[in-house]
Amino acid sequence: MRVKSIVLYLLILVVCLNLVLTGCALAPLIGSRIEHERLMDGVYEGSYRSLPNSAAVKVTIAEGRIVNVELMKHFASWKGKKVTEVIPRRIVSEQSTRVDAVTGATNSSRVIMNAVQRAVEKAYK
Repeated sequence: MRVKSIVLYLLILVVCLNLVLTGCALAPLIGSRIEHERLMDGVYEGSYRSLPNSAAVKVTIAEGRIVNVELMKHFASWKGKKVTEVIPRRIVSEQSTRVDAVTGATNSSRVIMNAVQRAVEKAYK
């Protein structure tokens, strides 16, 4: 009976470790070079999810440029909250969906960048 209990505890431990390690995988960057000459003016929505983070954005395009990124929803840990102003500002400033991530909040940064990329893709002619 004792051996069965130990085996059961080890099995539970392995399953829990697997969930923790796979659930915290870093979101891949899906962004590419923005083709400004193909962008249509307007407001476009995009979203992206990579557990445990998610984001929904509205991106305003004017004269072939990203002029505003509004974060509509953002789910992140307390560390990820610090990206809510920084990443949208960097995206507008650099005119790119691939900007430097905020230290300690890489996944949250990437989730926002990817949500903006999905919105920008909707703006292409």
